[in-house]
Amino acid sequence: MNLLIRFKHPAIILILISLCSCFSQSDKNEKQHYVWLANNSKFVLLPPEKIEKSMDMAQFISASWQGSEFYLNAWVQADENGMEISLFNELGANMGSLSYKENALYFSSPVLPKSLQPEYIVADFQLCFYKTDALSEALEKCGLVLEIDKTIRRIQKGNDIIIEIELKQDTVILKNNLRGYSYALGGDFS
Repeated sequence: MNLLIRFKHPAIILILISLCSCFSQSDKNEKQHYVWLANNSKFVLLPPEKIEKSMDMAQFISASWQGSEFYLNAWVQADENGMEISLFNELGANMGSLSYKENALYFSSPVLPKSLQPEYIVADFQLCFYKTDALSEALEKCGLVLEIDKTIRRIQKGNDIIIEIELKQDTVILKNNLRGYSYALGGDFS
């Protein structure tokens, strides 16, 4: 049995090769990063250009999770091209770094828990600092609602408040009621 197929027109071979290469490229570039904000509520991370206001600043982070307290300093650079966060302790030692650009996410930390998923850090950042219309649309797609009351953002599923964020000039406080963690960011957010 002869498995070799002969084509009379070389153009057919070129078309087949082109089609195959297009399919393989699109599969590699289509990775979406997401988190589960609530059961059955898959929040796909927004593109960087949806940020409300660019920032290039130092921040002090105090976090509470499963009865443990964490204190870190960070340098945050975020704009319509992406986000870069460098974490360090009071002595300036490297505690980790995170980079997010559309469809590309990198996180490394020698001290933070290995179970910490960087997508949740990016999602929380977006819930705090991204444009409310883009957030509202994305949250609606996953069955959640964004409520805004002056300086407070609430993400709700039905009547349940999943996440509450308070935005002040010098502090941002996020409480995730469903996952049981909270943190405060100190900086100049005016």
